[in-house]
Amino acid sequence: MKIARLILEDGSQFVGWSFGFDAPTTGEVVFNTAMTGYPESLTDPSYAGQILVTTYPLIGNYGVPDTGLGKNGLPLFMESEKIHAKALVVADYSETYSHWNARESLANWLKREKIPAITGIDTRRLTKVLRESGVMMGRIEIDGSGEFAIQQDGEANLKFATHGSRITNSSEREDYGSVNWVEKVSCKEVITYQPIGEKKHRVVLVDCGVKANIIRCLIKRGIEVVRVPWDYDFNQLEFDGLFLANGPGDPEQCSKTVANIQTFLNRGLQIPSNVRPCMGICLGNQLLARAAGANTYKLKYGHRSHNQPVQQVGTTRCFITSQNHGYAVDDKTLPADWEPLFVNMNDGSNEGIRHKTNPWMSAQFHPEACSGPVDTEFLFDEFVKMLG
Repeated sequence: MKIARLILEDGSQFVGWSFGFDAPTTGEVVFNTAMTGYPESLTDPSYAGQILVTTYPLIGNYGVPDTGLGKNGLPLFMESEKIHAKALVVADYSETYSHWNARESLANWLKREKIPAITGIDTRRLTKVLRESGVMMGRIEIDGSGEFAIQQDGEANLKFATHGSRITNSSEREDYGSVNWVEKVSCKEVITYQPIGEKKHRVVLVDCGVKANIIRCLIKRGIEVVRVPWDYDFNQLEFDGLFLANGPGDPEQCSKTVANIQTFLNRGLQIPSNVRPCMGICLGNQLLARAAGANTYKLKYGHRSHNQPVQQVGTTRCFITSQNHGYAVDDKTLPADWEPLFVNMNDGSNEGIRHKTNPWMSAQFHPEACSGPVDTEFLFDEFVKMLG
């Protein structure tokens, strides 16, 4: 195993060992506190452009399941067809795995998909740095790769040099928020998924980086899902309802999607007979809010875990939810005909919105919650009820 380093843009360095693909990479460093679900997290398109740090120390002990596709064209066990995270950082990688569903080791999978990974990192110290300073860009360096050199300038700002080319400091390097990651992970053409059993409704799903389990949850409820690219003008189609999927990055980068959603909403507001239900998840919550006229902002270190407590506004109902997002909706900027639907019990941030009269709602968390918990999957049933 080669020595590997994670270097943050503030100059912090964490040294460990490479157990994935031996190549350098750069990304936004984020942490996830979930105890299980690394195959699902790594294949979640919402992690595109990010270096994933797991706070649970032991990773890899149950291996990796089949990465193939099922008859319906969806992954059998994963959330997409490939790993989207730029790299993985863990405290202790288990070289031995055991699980009835395992097909290969985590290390083999990472190497096959050319994803770097580090073990032996003090992830508790790293997480404290990210909690106190906020998420930041970082680079993984593998000893012996011969591609990158590291040096320090007089002002203690970390700099990178590539093959002797011009040295650039962290402020000049590509920032995570400046990239339209949704465009990178969205499907490129319209894909239709047939329902399991009797067809009840036809729903357009705007793919901003959709997790496969969202589609599974819809088709098993008798929904024909028409999956369209992030910038596709879905208003030209015939459908019974609209679904806004999750995805990576800053919602401000998705102005084309927001414009299409605004057209959808305005048709319903102008002619009540044109109102059709809409539901959003994660980034879909932020896009719906922006289409309604609200603002979004970046969280200090985001919500990435399986244990985020959420309360339904106006009730005493609380839920434990799975989340993966770095941006949030500003409740105070919601128009008068919209209201918060859920609130985060840890930091008070928005966890969902709804229209006061029309069947339009969203959740910032993941009701499909693969790999768990499934406490809020009933929201899919509520969406089906709105479809009639």
